[in-house]
Amino acid sequence: MRQPGRYVAVPAVIPFKPRNPKSRLSCVLDQDERERFAQLMLCDVVVAAREAGCDPFILATEPFRFGETPVVLDDRGLNEALNDLLSRTPGPLLILMADLPLTTPDAIRRVLSTTADIAVVPGRGGGTNAIFLPRADRFRVSYYGASFRKHLKIAEEAGLSCKVVDSFRIHTDVDEKEDLVELLIHGEGLSRAYLEELGFSITIEKGRVGVERKREGSAQTP
Repeated sequence: MRQPGRYVAVPAVIPFKPRNPKSRLSCVLDQDERERFAQLMLCDVVVAAREAGCDPFILATEPFRFGETPVVLDDRGLNEALNDLLSRTPGPLLILMADLPLTTPDAIRRVLSTTADIAVVPGRGGGTNAIFLPRADRFRVSYYGASFRKHLKIAEEAGLSCKVVDSFRIHTDVDEKEDLVELLIHGEGLSRAYLEELGFSITIEKGRVGVERKREGSAQTP
């Protein structure tokens, strides 16, 4: 975001659950592995946001340290915590989910470049993976369920113009075993490297692509 004579980074809030995340991956990862995997996906997202010119911070459900990235603690539900933040943010804000390891700086810049009142990137299954608000206090969120359609309706009811951004990189979230395929094929960050260290690889059976874990063990902390 540009102001006369200087550049102001757009704040980017990334909600994160540090303990026992990604329970639907329990079939292939134990709790310690899921927590480490979630942290590395978060790292990939933070790096992409920072390289896109944002000022990322983490909205965590419990005390959590993440290098030099600021962490705001709020143990309320996602909607309540974010809506309280939105109400106190008269300027721009990017909301970016933590499980988007394919996210790139260019993909984020596309979202930030909108001239509409709100830009939304849908996720698979009707979710919402990113929202950019040039004026955050004019909007409220309603995650869970078919949140993408709910957010479009909220924007309409508030009289806000809305741009839907079609982005494979931000559209692809990781929740289940089948989602690991996209990360192993397209990923370039720490989270993909961790899966490979754990022994995950691509399989092809009857023309369909899947994943398998060939060995047990855990990766070393970078």
